[in-house]
Amino acid sequence: MKAVIIEDEQLIAAEMQETIGAVAPDIEVLEILPSLKAARKWFIANSEPDILFMDIKLSDGISFEIFEQFQLKCPIIFCTAYEEYAIRAFKVNGVDYLLKPVQEEDLKRAIDKVRNQRAGAFPESVDMQYLMDFFTNPASAKQQYKERFIINTNNKWTPVETSNIAVFIKDNLNYIYTFGGEKHIYDFSALDDIEEVLNPRLFFRANRHAIIHINAIQSVKPVGNQKLTIQVKSPLKLEVDVSREKAPLLKKWMDK
Repeated sequence: MKAVIIEDEQLIAAEMQETIGAVAPDIEVLEILPSLKAARKWFIANSEPDILFMDIKLSDGISFEIFEQFQLKCPIIFCTAYEEYAIRAFKVNGVDYLLKPVQEEDLKRAIDKVRNQRAGAFPESVDMQYLMDFFTNPASAKQQYKERFIINTNNKWTPVETSNIAVFIKDNLNYIYTFGGEKHIYDFSALDDIEEVLNPRLFFRANRHAIIHINAIQSVKPVGNQKLTIQVKSPLKLEVDVSREKAPLLKKWMDK
C-alpha cells in the first residue's frame, strides 16, 4: 500500500513513518506533508494514496479543509493530540483515529482495519463539515467539562472550582494544587479519569503523573534526552516534567 502522512511536527512525522515501517513493512510512505499548502500542492500533482495518516490541527489551518477541494476516497487514520472524550464526539464508521503519542499496537490495529476494508469500497460516511465545525467551534459539540471538584477535609466537603486548579499530581497520594498555593488530597484512581472531564484547551497531560493548567505555566526549559521541564507560577514551588513523547505536543498546545 502507498501512504501519505500529513503532520506539521517533524519529529512526530518521522516517528510515525518509523512505526509504520515496524508494524506494516509493506506500506510505502510516499510523502510527508507538513502543511495544508503542501498537501494541496501534492494532491493537485498526484493521485490519492491507498491510505492517509492525517493530523487534525496544522500550522496553517484545519486539515479537513483539504476535503473542500479534493474528493478523496482513500481511508484516513486521524492522528491527534485530542483525548478520547473529544474524539468520541466525531468518531464515525469507516475512519479510525490514533491518539498522540502513537502506540504501535494502536497503529497496527488501525492499519488492519483498513486492510479488512480494502476488499470493498471504503464507506463514504465521514461528515467532514461536522468535523471542521467541531474543531473550529468546539462549543458546537456541547462537550461538558467538570466545573468543580469536591475536597473532603476534616469531615467537611469543600468545592474547588476547576478554573482555580493549577496542577493535578498523582503520587503516593493524589493532590490538587490551586493557583493560590493550596494543596489538597483528592481521591481519584487514575489521571485518565480526571483528564476526560477537563477542557483540553486549558489542561495539558504532561506525563503519567501530572496535568497542568495553561495559566500555571511560568516557563518551559529543555533538559536532557529531548525532555522539558515546566516551572509552575508562584506561589507554587513546583516543577513538572514533560515526557519525551509529550514534549513535541506542548509548544503546539501552548501556541493556540
